[in-house]
Amino acid sequence: MSYFSDFFGLIFPQTCQACKKKLTRYEKVICTNCTYDLPYTDFHQHADHAVAKQFWGKVQLEGSYALLYFNKGSKVQRLMHRLKYKNMPKIGKVLGGLAGSRLNQVEGFKTVNVIIPVPLHPKRLKKRGYNQSTYFALGIAKRIRARVVEHNLIRTKATETQTHKTRLERFENMKAVFAVKRPQELEGKHILLVDDIMTTGSTLESCANVLLQIPGVKLSIATIAYAE
Repeated sequence: MSYFSDFFGLIFPQTCQACKKKLTRYEKVICTNCTYDLPYTDFHQHADHAVAKQFWGKVQLEGSYALLYFNKGSKVQRLMHRLKYKNMPKIGKVLGGLAGSRLNQVEGFKTVNVIIPVPLHPKRLKKRGYNQSTYFALGIAKRIRARVVEHNLIRTKATETQTHKTRLERFENMKAVFAVKRPQELEGKHILLVDDIMTTGSTLESCANVLLQIPGVKLSIATIAYAE
């Protein structure tokens, strides 16, 4: 099997999705150099980091986290673009594993028992073929031993892209967008809500407001990247 794998690698060499260099036999998706050199936030080591501050006075959270800093033209942008638009969902799993290893070091995240990815609208999900946040959730779940729950938190209407909107426009765009189909299944759970990139936090806030209406729910959030 290893001989076949080596032969296949010669014909169709696997490249790092961050820097495009050829991967070694023991590397997957992201090379070792990039794995070490990515701009990690280390937010799991601090309580008053940038993501947490976005929700102060708005949403009651048990914990918050973003794995990487997002900047235009960076390796992180390349990874996110390939994850979302180039049919590379396994990038999400790899980054989820990196995030999960760090969250395992934080006492507050050890009680998480359910992970919910921010849902896509069915039309967008059909077009893309997968929800990139689901794969991030699956990567985290393997490390913190929590269960990924899809299709309970749903997006009830399609929204315009948030990319070029102001903070206020983003908030207005996300009003009354999400709903929970079976709230009784989430009662008393510590939910980790996950998304790909956080900018203003309006999408996560909209989801959080719905989930926190469920009796006994505790809520934390985690994203792949934080755009400063």
